[in-house]
Amino acid sequence: MIVDKIRALIPQKLINVGKHCPLAFLAATIHYFPARKLKVIGVTGTDGKTTTANLIYHILDLAGKKVAIISTVSAKIGNQEIDTGFHVTTPNPWLLQKLLHKMVNQKIEYVVLEVTSHGLDQYRLLGVPFEIGVLTNVTHEHLDYHKTYENYVAAKAKLLEAAKIAIVNKDDESYKFLSSKFKVQSSKFIAYGIKNEADFTPKKFKFKTNLPGEYNLYNCLAAIAATSQLGIPAQFIREGLSSFKGVIGRMEEINEGQDFKVFIDFAHTPNALEQVLKAIKSVKSRVIVVFGCAGLRDKEKRPKMGEIACRLADLAVLTAEDPRTEDVNEIIDQIAKGCLKAGGIEGKNFYKIPDRQEAINFAIQKLAKKGDIIVICGKGHEKSMCFGRTEYPWSEHKAVRKALKSIL
Repeated sequence: MIVDKIRALIPQKLINVGKHCPLAFLAATIHYFPARKLKVIGVTGTDGKTTTANLIYHILDLAGKKVAIISTVSAKIGNQEIDTGFHVTTPNPWLLQKLLHKMVNQKIEYVVLEVTSHGLDQYRLLGVPFEIGVLTNVTHEHLDYHKTYENYVAAKAKLLEAAKIAIVNKDDESYKFLSSKFKVQSSKFIAYGIKNEADFTPKKFKFKTNLPGEYNLYNCLAAIAATSQLGIPAQFIREGLSSFKGVIGRMEEINEGQDFKVFIDFAHTPNALEQVLKAIKSVKSRVIVVFGCAGLRDKEKRPKMGEIACRLADLAVLTAEDPRTEDVNEIIDQIAKGCLKAGGIEGKNFYKIPDRQEAINFAIQKLAKKGDIIVICGKGHEKSMCFGRTEYPWSEHKAVRKALKSIL
C-alpha cells in the first residue's frame, strides 16, 4: 500500500520524537503524572519478562503490600483483572496513564510494569519514574525494528538508566555491553547469575520453585534481587517462589486424561524455544514441538528457530503464527531451511502444516504416542491471530482441547 511505502521513508526516530513523545507527555499530563505517587518496578528483556514480573507481584502481594501489575497477560488492580489488548506488552500511553491513575485512586503503593524495547524507544513510559529496573536478558529478536543488537540493548538500557536501582543478569551477553557502554555507578547495579559470581546466586540465596528449566531459575533470581532491594524479608520471598504456580500460557500443561503430555508456551524467540526444549528434553521422553514465526517481524530468527527445533526435538510441526501480510508458506519455508541445516528430513523429522488448528490436530492425533511430550509454542495466552491486517479470535487452549477431544 502507498501509505506503507511513505511510512517506510520516514525515520523511526523522527516519528518517536515528533509523534509518540508529545502524545505520551499529553497523556501523562491529563492524568496528573500518577506514577509519581507510585513505586514502580519495571521489568524488561527479550524473554522471561512476564514470569519475572508476575513473580515480583506475587511476592509483594504475599508480603501484604498493596501492589498492582501491568503485563503482557493483563493488568491486575486490586480484585480487578483488565485485558490490556491483543499482542500488547507495554500499553499505549493513554491506557497506561489511565491504569496508573486508577491505581493511585485505589491507594496502590507498588506497581510492577512489564516494559518492552518498543515502549521505551517510543516514549510510552514518559513520566514514569522507576524505583527498580530489571533486565532479564537480550537475545535475538526485534532486529526488524532496532536493526542491530547494539541498538536493541541500548533501547532496553533506557530502563536501567532511568531507574534508581538497576538489576541485571551477569550471565547474559548483554552484561558486557552494558558495563562497558554505560557509565553507571557500581552501587546502582545489582547483578544476579548462576554461572558467574554475582550479588544474588542460588548458593547465596537458597530457594525452591516448581517452575521448570534453568531459564526459570534466572527469572526467580531476578525477582529475588528486586524484592530484596525493596526490603521484603527473605521468608516472604522464599514462600512466594515456592507457592508461585506460573503464568497462563507459560509451560502450562493441558491435561484431559490423555496418555501423553501437552504444554502451551509463549516461546517465540530462538533463545526461548531453545530453553523450553532443553528443559523438556531433560525428561528423556520423545518431544514434539509445534511452532511458527510471526510475519513482518525479525526474519533472521526463522531459520535459527528451525535449526533449534530439529536439533532438540524429535519431531517438529511448522505452522502459522500471525503471518500478517506475509505468505505463511514462505515463512514456513524459511523456518524449514534451519530444519534442513540440522539434518531434518521433511515428512520424517519435520512437517509443514500452515493451518495452526490442523497442525495441532496432526501433532496430537497422528504423531503423539504414549509417554510423549508435545509443546506448542508461540501464542501462549494470546487471544487472536493476525492474518492480513485483521485480528481473528484464537485460543491455543481451545485448539488443544478440540484436538484432544476427538481422541478421548
